[in-house]
Amino acid sequence: MNDRPTVHTDVRGGVGTVTFGEPPNNYLNIWLLTAINDALLELDANPDCRALVLRSEGKHFCAGRDFSAPRHPEDASELLYAEAARLFRIGKPWIALVQGGAIGSGFGLAAAADFRIAASAAYFYPNFVKVGLHHGFGLTLTLPAIVGPHQARRALYLGERIPAAEAQRMGLADTVIGDGDDLLAAGLGFADRLASVPPAALAAIRATCRKELTEAGYVAAVAHESAEQSRLRPAMPGTSR
Repeated sequence: MNDRPTVHTDVRGGVGTVTFGEPPNNYLNIWLLTAINDALLELDANPDCRALVLRSEGKHFCAGRDFSAPRHPEDASELLYAEAARLFRIGKPWIALVQGGAIGSGFGLAAAADFRIAASAAYFYPNFVKVGLHHGFGLTLTLPAIVGPHQARRALYLGERIPAAEAQRMGLADTVIGDGDDLLAAGLGFADRLASVPPAALAAIRATCRKELTEAGYVAAVAHESAEQSRLRPAMPGTSR
């Protein structure tokens, strides 16, 4: 495991961008998630930033957690989820740019954002149930808020890959970028539009619209998810989730 993850930030024209890279799969661990949160919250506190973009370098946006690698006690699910709660301290709208897979916890990371823009070959994969586990990373809270309870139940019960086109149809992906188009340019273009809105009004509207998606609400959701994972967890080495 790499305890020195690669995370870069950039601020241009009111938009702050966080880029993380542990390619090709960008497996998630406590160190990488902490670095992502630190970067997002630093930009969130920057008065020059009015909208944020999260992106990654590699084949996948985030292929979940790598359970084939040796694990450290610090990388337990409960600690990872506790760190993930800091995503809900972000006060400015943020966009996740998804290429390749957003798998398991990587899906949870993308679902914490306000918006998702996806490449045409991207997919979202809530695969926890496929390995006999309860879903985690707050997906039981965030996904119904994005796509509605019925579509969330279908996705979580079946645990099937959701291709980009289907994700757009169900409201999970706001935009799907065609082959050969620039995913980052599309994300920055949308972020520019958000940054042009009067910030006080935008902040107030965001707080109202995300009133269920608070740090406290997330902590409560993952407490239940983690308890169910502990009850159901099989020994499944080599599985990403």
